[in-house]
Order: sequence, then structure tokens, then C-alpha cells
Amino acid sequence: SRRVRAAAVAVGVLALLALALAAWHWNGALLARGRELLALLSDHAAMQAHQVRLRAAVKDFGPLAPLAFMALQVVQIVVSPLPGELTGLLGGALFGVLPGLAYSTVGLGLGSAAAFFLSRQFRRLIRPWLVRSELYRRLAYLLDHQGLFVIWVFYLLPGFPKDFLCYLLGLSRMPWQVFVVVATVGRIPGTLMLTLQGAKIYEGDWKGLAVVLGITLALSLPAWIWRESIYRWVERHEGHE
Repeated sequence: SRRVRAAAVAVGVLALLALALAAWHWNGALLARGRELLALLSDHAAMQAHQVRLRAAVKDFGPLAPLAFMALQVVQIVVSPLPGELTGLLGGALFGVLPGLAYSTVGLGLGSAAAFFLSRQFRRLIRPWLVRSELYRRLAYLLDHQGLFVIWVFYLLPGFPKDFLCYLLGLSRMPWQVFVVVATVGRIPGTLMLTLQGAKIYEGDWKGLAVVLGITLALSLPAWIWRESIYRWVERHEGHE
């Protein structure tokens, strides 16, 4: 019913505002730790001396540290004040590979769902903003034909505006349960690479970082080079439907 939908929207908006406030309140100090890490990158000896202290300082936040980081991931998708690559690196540096990947995946999944629901509930406000983008013309096909493989490929593409795709698919008939699974799982490979890079930077393992970067480039560079061909393939596919 309309009342139930209105109540759900109100609760969702209030939850998002609370999450944004939490991210703003706690991430000032958390990001300060990240800036401290970046400042040490040019001094390997100093970085080694500060490694234990840096993560110990993050642990001082207790359970609020992961929550603040996940809130940051949600906000960077919905509002996009920070590039997702930066927050992915930060997760690996501050928490390590497995915890960083887990926290990033949860935060990115929640953020993707939030963008999807905002677009679906406030389509009259969101659609004009999306239409102004050249990507809307290229991907409008997805509004009527939600090919799961195509969407999953887009989430795997490096540099593809995945946040835009969350809002775009909110205008489609795609079930939200399907979207959440595809968006969350599709982001994991890229998130894993970023988390590994952040962890290697923190550890000062430059050889390991070079290996991870090499693997990342080998997997992502072809997709980036031929991204225009992928877009044209989608457009041709649209024409055959």
C-alpha cells in the first residue's frame, strides 16, 4: 500500500541520514589515520616503525572502526565525495586483506542497494539527472532488457561508473534481490585487487605490490582498452531485440 511504501521510504531516508552523520563524525579521525599512512609512503623506514602503531590506533576505535569504514563506503557510492579506488586501498591498509575485503564488500553492497532504492523511489528526481549523461543513451537498453551477464560485465569493468549503474538500474524492472546479488558479487574482484594493493602498501612489500598491480593490469587493461567496443556491442544487441 501507499502508506507502507511511504513509511519504508521515510525509514530508509532517516537510516541513510544517520549513516551519513556517523560517517562524517567518525571518519574524520579514521581518514586522519589514512592520511598518516599516505604521508609515510615516501619514507620506508618511518613506515616500518609506524606500522604497528597505525593499526593499533585504528583498533582503538573498537567496533566503530569497521562500522565507520563501511559507512564511508556507503556514502561514497550514494554521494560520491571520494573515489572508490581510494577507499578500497584504505580498507586493505587499515584492516588487512580479508577484513578489509569483507568490510568493503558489505559497505559497497549496502551503498549500491541505497542508490538503487533512492532511484526507484524518487525516479522523477533521479531520471533527469541520469538523462543528461551520455552513458544514459548507451545503457538505456538495460531499462527494458536487464541482461544479467551484461550487467555483471559492467560491474567487472575497471573504471566503469558503477555508482551510475546503480541509479540507472533503479529505474528498471529488475527485482531488488537480483540487483543486490549482481552488484555485490560483481564488485568483489576489483575490490579484492584494491584491498591487496592497500595491504601491500601498508606492509611496504613493494615486490608484492608490483605483482598485484601486474595482475590487475593484465586483467583490467584489455577491458579498458576495448570498452568502446563493449558499449557498441550492447547497442547492437539492443537493435536486435
